[in-house]
Amino acid sequence: MASGMALVLVLAACGGSGSDTAGGDGGTTQVLKVGLSAPSSGAAAGWGVGAKYVAEQAAMELNANGGITAGSHKCTFDIRFYDNEYNATTGAKVAQTLIKRDKVDFIASSVGTAPMQALQALTEPAKIIHFTTAWGPDVKGPKYPYTFTSINTPFELLDPLYSFVTKDHPDAATVSIINPNDATGQQTEKVAQQVWAAKNVKVLGSEKYERGTTQFAGLATTIIRQGAAILDMGTMPAGEAGLLMRALVDQGWNGIRLAPGGTGGADLVKAGGAAVEGTYMGLAADFASPKATDTQRRLASGLKTATGESLNTVSIGAYDAMMAYAAAAKKAGSCTDQDAIRKALPEVVVPSSYGPAAFGGVKTYGTPEQLLLPIVVTQVQKGATIVLETIIPQELQTRLHELGG
Repeated sequence: MASGMALVLVLAACGGSGSDTAGGDGGTTQVLKVGLSAPSSGAAAGWGVGAKYVAEQAAMELNANGGITAGSHKCTFDIRFYDNEYNATTGAKVAQTLIKRDKVDFIASSVGTAPMQALQALTEPAKIIHFTTAWGPDVKGPKYPYTFTSINTPFELLDPLYSFVTKDHPDAATVSIINPNDATGQQTEKVAQQVWAAKNVKVLGSEKYERGTTQFAGLATTIIRQGAAILDMGTMPAGEAGLLMRALVDQGWNGIRLAPGGTGGADLVKAGGAAVEGTYMGLAADFASPKATDTQRRLASGLKTATGESLNTVSIGAYDAMMAYAAAAKKAGSCTDQDAIRKALPEVVVPSSYGPAAFGGVKTYGTPEQLLLPIVVTQVQKGATIVLETIIPQELQTRLHELGG
């Protein structure tokens, strides 16, 4: 096992598919082992640290008063977290540990397309429900009936985000794209190319770099030579995006900055300082602001106190996934029947951290496996993350009406 991997055992549980313990009323309580595979080291560490914290908070809420009731059972939740180091090799080891050794009942969060796919290769044949924040457009759909996404992906995010930026800058007609050279970056680039073309914005270059890079002077020179009005930093983590913008500004660049995958304005500012001023983001809601929900502010405050980290959109997906599973288990009348719970997920209103949410995405993916959430467009202004607009997708409004939410 890689040295960076950390295991958290919140409750002692043994066996698989929900361990039974005696209940005070003569019934049984099923202890569900909940797996998380996310980075808690390296440039993307904030995603995993936050996911672990919010999953533990969700478990505490759901475990209160003996757990949730699903059919004739009570269910409580036991969090198992491992650092996947945001790469395929460690992600594969984490997948083996969660599925083969720990025998988890479901996955509340997997972060990173490559580690997620290693985990999915085991969860799908084992018929284990798997919530992920991986952005890849082909990680769910009819071929993957047990995989659900708990974050806005490029198909939900890029069009409204790019529309907002081009409306703000109507004369900007060219863009340079940069992404990490991995599955997440490669798949996101394809969607970005299509969306920019549909908006009549010409892509002058699309660059790749290796995750973990700390020196961006050469890449900055390449981008400046392309001469695009907009820089689209794709799925770059905040730390690396900040360093790139520092390198660009050092060479005199002052273009329009766009970080679609930027999930935390505070982390971006910490890495890039004044160089990130004006950066637009679509996944960097300020969960500590008055515009956030009570749940989001509570989670953001608790995480900051416990770890010093700011809560981000990737991390909070673990909380929403836990709430989605619990709601579906109640409707299915079972804590562990994965087929019944899988079928119930699109039939429930999810009490997410954003407020009422629902699963959809049939038109895009062929199956309702996308958690529909508001899109919060933000911008770095004087070092703070400012909410510019919150967009409620029409499909979410429609689904909530259908479900009576």
